[in-house]
Amino acid sequence: MAAHRKSAHRKPKQRPFTGPAARTAATLALAGAATATSATGAGAAPAEPAPTAAQVRAKVDRLYHDAEVATEKYNGAKEKEAAATKAVDTLADEAARRTDRLNTARHTLGSMATAQYRTGALDPAVQLALSSDPDTYLERAAQLDRAGDRQTSLLTGIRRQLSGIARVKARADRETEALAARRAELREHRTAITTKLADARKLLATLTADERAAYERAADAAHGGGPAQADRSATHADRSTARAQVAAPDSRAGRAVAFAHGAIGKPYVWGATGPNAFDCSGLTQAAWQAAGVSLPRTTYTQINAGQRVSRSELAPGDLVFFYSGISHVGLYIGGGQMIHAPRPGAPVRIAPIDQMPFAGATRVA
Repeated sequence: MAAHRKSAHRKPKQRPFTGPAARTAATLALAGAATATSATGAGAAPAEPAPTAAQVRAKVDRLYHDAEVATEKYNGAKEKEAAATKAVDTLADEAARRTDRLNTARHTLGSMATAQYRTGALDPAVQLALSSDPDTYLERAAQLDRAGDRQTSLLTGIRRQLSGIARVKARADRETEALAARRAELREHRTAITTKLADARKLLATLTADERAAYERAADAAHGGGPAQADRSATHADRSTARAQVAAPDSRAGRAVAFAHGAIGKPYVWGATGPNAFDCSGLTQAAWQAAGVSLPRTTYTQINAGQRVSRSELAPGDLVFFYSGISHVGLYIGGGQMIHAPRPGAPVRIAPIDQMPFAGATRVA
């Protein structure tokens, strides 16, 4: 009996879990361990590997290209903005001239009305009956009739002026709306350019000094080298090509090529047309302007400014275009070489035309 009471108060012996209970316990333990692990490393996602120098260089090149595309769109919008501004100014001048004529007519009409009021208080028949000099009165009456005809003509003219001013103001309103749209387009392209160039600078800043130097050397090689290299390239082109092949076809093309040679070393600045800086289409426009020929402002309009020629037919002075979107242009100088404004940080230089995707060529008419 005593033994039975002693065994009744004894603590039950713990048995290990088996079967489903064991599996449940294991699952809970693993979940707890995973929670503890995530808590110790909360917010720490695996870091993405830093881009390689080659990847950075490729992205910088794309950004520079995209910036040049945006630059040509900016140049086109700038031309349209200038045309819209001129139209608004012209219409404002026309409205001012019409308003001056209207005010003059109104003043004349007012003076005539005042004179008639002062002399026309009595009925004309009564004035004739009371006049001591009927002949004088009849002469004055004839003058009044002529004045009446003039007054009618003035009134007709005033109505025409009012209608004309209304039409001019309506046109001015439309042109003002177009101008606002052009300016908004300019801001959009300017933002795109500055953003892409800033992104390119940030990416370049992630490279080491040696990597940046290697990138610049590679870019120089792709675009023809610096000014000293450009001079060497020109000499090589002259020596490796027959003189007849590199001679400009006419004096105008010769002047355009001479201008481009004189621009070598000047900086690339987007939107610039010289004389101290250029973008690609600004350089070709300025070169041909020096030869007395007016070219459109953008690459995609310059390609239609003359006769298309094949690559095998190229002659100095021809415009050579690159990329599928016609976003870059240079001035051909012979021997497979061109002078162009490559990109920000790369001045005007000589480069081979086979370093970029060739899109076509035009001989300026």
